[in-house]
Amino acid sequence: MPRFKLTIEYDGRPYCGWQRQANGLSVQEVIERAVTGFTGETITLFGAGRTDAGVHATGQVAHLDLTRDWAEDTVRDALNAHMREERVAIIKAERVGDDFDARFSARKRWYLYRIFNRRAPPAVTRGQVWWVWKELDVEAMHEAAQALVGTHDFNTFRSTHCQAKNPIRTLEELSVTKGPGDEVHITAMAQSFLHNQIRSFAGTLKLVGEHRWSKDDVIAALEARDRTRCGPVAPPDGLYLTKVEYGTAPKRSLPPYAG
Repeated sequence: MPRFKLTIEYDGRPYCGWQRQANGLSVQEVIERAVTGFTGETITLFGAGRTDAGVHATGQVAHLDLTRDWAEDTVRDALNAHMREERVAIIKAERVGDDFDARFSARKRWYLYRIFNRRAPPAVTRGQVWWVWKELDVEAMHEAAQALVGTHDFNTFRSTHCQAKNPIRTLEELSVTKGPGDEVHITAMAQSFLHNQIRSFAGTLKLVGEHRWSKDDVIAALEARDRTRCGPVAPPDGLYLTKVEYGTAPKRSLPPYAG
């Protein structure tokens, strides 16, 4: 059966997350319904990362198998036509080999967390950023973030509901920079993340930016390996899955959680 790789963009606000659930409409289900409307087939869509309710994506990746070898542009355009009323779009559809797996072939996952940092609340980007009215020290946040880069036991920075058996992850990049306008951007990259890991980072680094925590406090929280030592978990509004990078052959990776 022909396999297609989809690159997907979505506004996470109307949905209960990426993964199909009984308690609401998910992004996965929206696309699966569009596939049925287009081809008449009932399929399962496999995503690179399971984003939570309210989390967005500009570069989510998924794969699916179809019985007919459609033209790539036809798959993209037909699915988008069946999702006109949704906040989901297929940016690209590509024919790939049977050994491609959106989740297990992934080598790097990139996430962006957007903080809107000004006294007045956001109007246009409300629900798409985390509003923090107190001025943040971006340099202090970035410096503290470097203590988290590398291979660590990140038990402090994961949800109590995280299903991963192993809390050890290798964080390849965690940077804090001044974004456009009044935004502060936190960029994270790793092969895989724990559930709520990036939002836990964002909430903790906010404390550093407000000079309520120091870099040493972040290190102490990390070394404690204790969820109660984490800063507040940032809301889903500012989190985006921006890119997934792939190698040439599938490799069984750790669970691709984040939000």
